[in-house]
Amino acid sequence: MIDRIEIRIAGFGGQGIIKAGVLLGSALAKNGLYVVGIPSYGPASRGGRCKCDLVVSSQEIDYPLVTRPDVLIAMSQEAYDAYIEEVKERGTVIYDPRLVHPELKKAINLHKIPATDEAERLGNRIVANMVMLGAFAAITRMLTVEMLEDAVKDAFSGSIAELNLRALRRGFELASGQTN
Repeated sequence: MIDRIEIRIAGFGGQGIIKAGVLLGSALAKNGLYVVGIPSYGPASRGGRCKCDLVVSSQEIDYPLVTRPDVLIAMSQEAYDAYIEEVKERGTVIYDPRLVHPELKKAINLHKIPATDEAERLGNRIVANMVMLGAFAAITRMLTVEMLEDAVKDAFSGSIAELNLRALRRGFELASGQTN
């Protein structure tokens, strides 16, 4: 039973932040959880600050806003700097070390996932968001990588789907040794 988990995925426009949030929310909802997702992005769609907040619970959600994230997926330094103070004490931060250089200001669980580097190895930097989602599944154990794969198959087809699936699996593999 999941009481209430607050998740924030944040970075900049063009990284697939909103798509990652939609896929994660879809995968969780299809597996019996209540999910509320709220995307937010600045006036510039590419390069501006972007985030997607999710509230997840096994019960109906009475307040849809994320105020103290349990999990922050940070895909840019600006996102990390803007949201780190809001993360709950002992919360989880998953970050890309190529783009984020964390300063610990409180007791949190840090997980370094080289998502951009891995996405480039797979052939397209844009799937770094999928690497992060795979890592999220391994680290939090809120869902399986197979649940995320089903959401990807529903959203994409052909070679794009296959690339996203490979990225999910790679993120899961990278993070499997980092579970709490």
